[in-house]
Amino acid sequence: MSESGIEIENLRLSFSGTFNLSIPFLRLSPRAPTMILGPNGAGKSVFLRLLHGLLKADHGRIEYPEQYRDLSSQSMVFQRPVLLRRTALENIMFLLHARGMSKANALVQAKTWMVRAELEKRFHSPARRLSGGEQQRLALARALALSPKVLLLDEPCAHLDPNAAVKVEALIQTAIKEGVKVIMVTHNAAQAERLGEELILMRDGKIIAHHPKETFFTQTSNEDLTRFLAGH
Repeated sequence: MSESGIEIENLRLSFSGTFNLSIPFLRLSPRAPTMILGPNGAGKSVFLRLLHGLLKADHGRIEYPEQYRDLSSQSMVFQRPVLLRRTALENIMFLLHARGMSKANALVQAKTWMVRAELEKRFHSPARRLSGGEQQRLALARALALSPKVLLLDEPCAHLDPNAAVKVEALIQTAIKEGVKVIMVTHNAAQAERLGEELILMRDGKIIAHHPKETFFTQTSNEDLTRFLAGH
């Protein structure tokens, strides 16, 4: 990814006067995995949808490096997986074929990613009958099968038990190691520390803290950050 990274400037969005997101300026690291933390209602998921173009801001700009502006270079996985009424394997093949890949190649690619997601025994299982952890790994495998440059994740482990979350985190680590720029929303500071290198704290639609992992947890002068990390 271009060293210029992803720039956000004068970004504003409001919903009927009940919520306001306001980010005067933010530059995200071009390569390092970014974790976005914050309490419920902080605007984390709204910000992620703005980054992916699912919401349109009232004002401001989000500037990706030119070669990554096309939405086809991005994939997004939601907190609750959106799966087709098809088998697990067909959920991946359908999107690959829609992108122009031959059915034969789509089959190979889909099987490859299902194996990497530890779902090789679920090829022909109805996707919507998988366990919660399996569904989330399938959604991640489908997103990664599209070979994205940017992967946006909205609390992918929020509803999972610890064992299922470990497997999802392993798949995210795979994406990071293969050079995918990951931008992930999480409420879990320990998870953010495990997966992230660039950490952000949001509150009331604003960026409260933005630091490398090495210094994020030692910002004692930032009262909002200190309170959040203390669980308040």
